[in-house]
Amino acid sequence: MNYLSAEELSKSYGERVLFTDVSLGVEQGQKIALVGVNGSGKSTLLKILAGIDQPDAGKVVRNNNVKVAYLGQQPEFPDNLTISDAMLTGEDPVTSLIKDYEYHLTRADYDRDSADKLAEILDLMEKSDAWNYENQLKEIMGRLGIHNLEQRIADLSGGQKKRVGLAKTLIEKPDLLILDEPTNHLDVDAIEWLENYLSASNMALIMVTHDRYFLDRVTNDILELDNLRTYRYGCGYAHFLEKKEERESISRVEKEKARNLYRKELEWMRRQPKARGTKAKYRIDAFKAIKDQAHINLDKGGVVLSVKERRQGGKVMELDKITKSFNDEEIIRQFSYIFKKGERVGIVGKNGSGKSTFLNLITQKLTPDSGEVALGQTTNIGYYEQKEPAFKSGLKVIDVVREIAEVVKISNGSTVSVSQFLSLFNFSVQAQHDHVDKLSGGEKRRLQLLLVLIKNPNFLILDEPTNDLDLITLRVLEDFLTGFKGCVVIVTHDRYFMDTLVDHLFVFTKGETIRDFTGNYTDYRESLNQLEKPRRENVEPKAERLRTTVRKISFKEKRELEEIESALELLAQKKEDLMVQLNSGESDHEKLASWGTELQNIEKQIDEKEMRWLELSELEG
Repeated sequence: MNYLSAEELSKSYGERVLFTDVSLGVEQGQKIALVGVNGSGKSTLLKILAGIDQPDAGKVVRNNNVKVAYLGQQPEFPDNLTISDAMLTGEDPVTSLIKDYEYHLTRADYDRDSADKLAEILDLMEKSDAWNYENQLKEIMGRLGIHNLEQRIADLSGGQKKRVGLAKTLIEKPDLLILDEPTNHLDVDAIEWLENYLSASNMALIMVTHDRYFLDRVTNDILELDNLRTYRYGCGYAHFLEKKEERESISRVEKEKARNLYRKELEWMRRQPKARGTKAKYRIDAFKAIKDQAHINLDKGGVVLSVKERRQGGKVMELDKITKSFNDEEIIRQFSYIFKKGERVGIVGKNGSGKSTFLNLITQKLTPDSGEVALGQTTNIGYYEQKEPAFKSGLKVIDVVREIAEVVKISNGSTVSVSQFLSLFNFSVQAQHDHVDKLSGGEKRRLQLLLVLIKNPNFLILDEPTNDLDLITLRVLEDFLTGFKGCVVIVTHDRYFMDTLVDHLFVFTKGETIRDFTGNYTDYRESLNQLEKPRRENVEPKAERLRTTVRKISFKEKRELEEIESALELLAQKKEDLMVQLNSGESDHEKLASWGTELQNIEKQIDEKEMRWLELSELEG
């Protein structure tokens, strides 16, 4: 079943042509990844497919029976709404029913007509299963790290708004989902949950993402936007790289043939009188096509990261029992570490666990409450921050770089001009003289990376470096970092990027001391799975037996279920408090023994209540 068709789409902004004559179709069950370099028009194409933007030429035909949902990189909601209110905006039939229900339920002039209308709405809500909406919403929001539905939109960060937008899009259960960088601002647990959710869903999908594990595990087709046109591969990411190389090899051969033919046809064109006969018209039209193919730009001009590294002395950086608290909440606790030359550290942990605070401490943007951060005399930090750079409005790209340096030292010891250095980062001469305001999000991030590297750092700190960068730039960045001889500290939710580059991890858990784990991210996840395995083996057989029970849950058992859920929350809090006490550095052995015994009792209670919760949940469900 065809969900959407696009025919001969073209789009330009001023003199900048994004794409021409693009045609594509999306069928039921297809999950398509749209890839291409930054600035190639991927986000614009998604907006056109979703009906938010209009093409200069061509048309998009959507199946009227198909529900389409779109989520951009930066969803917007009115600031005066709560998260709960924001979930009820839009034209979704279920959310409209809920809004009507709440309106008629709270009307001051409640009368017989209102009662009849309310009864009608209640009947429709029953038929559309609207009563489960709140439970489904809370589950999705919880998985995405949003728990307080009464929080105001105005108080949310950009990342939190993105998660609210994602939850709203998923709860609407569209037939066709269009997503632009859905994994940005999600922690790894949320990304893995979304990965499983979309993989198991039967909805069609077209999305832009830089996350290669996510791309490979969710999508079954790749559409590349390159040289103003699209190329379809019908495979996952690994095979895409092979097929792309084959296509480009064929294109290079065809271009060379076209160049030879173009030279011959050019001579013929020059020999012909201006008033040509109609018999030659077909040849003139063919000449235009040959000219386009002969002059197509097959030079990918990928980012070539090349900078002169500063010498690094024996002492790199030493952290001596650093501690940091905010509002009486301890974020970093008594952490000591000595960085060594060439070390590669990945940082993992849930949002709010202290990762950003740690980066600000080691870059000395924050001062620890106690302890010391000591830099070596030759250590020069380059900090690539997660937040989007705030370039001065009205400045040209080349002027932004010239504010830092006029010439740049590169890896072979020679110097190049700012313009040449920008060219190494795939900014054409024309693009260098564009205003920074005109750059795409990915191009701004690439410029931000250039401004970090131009200072020749030997200690690189990269906070979410993969956000908004295209896959080609990411591969080149990985190659550069593999050969980088200085220290590298990476915070990223891109599991592939971390697996490729790090030797060990700093694991952040709220309320606990930072843990040093030897291995990459996949090693870390495997270690967690091994810890969880005995528990799963104990729980799953019993859960399987419980599924044979067919009777319905009683009112008394339903009350018991609610009480267990409340009790589990209290026990979890007690367990967290005890863990803080046990890790506080207390030297009194009697206290430690008492806390340890209490912790064992609480964990036993949690196990028993979770098993009873499983039994009752099966009856309820």
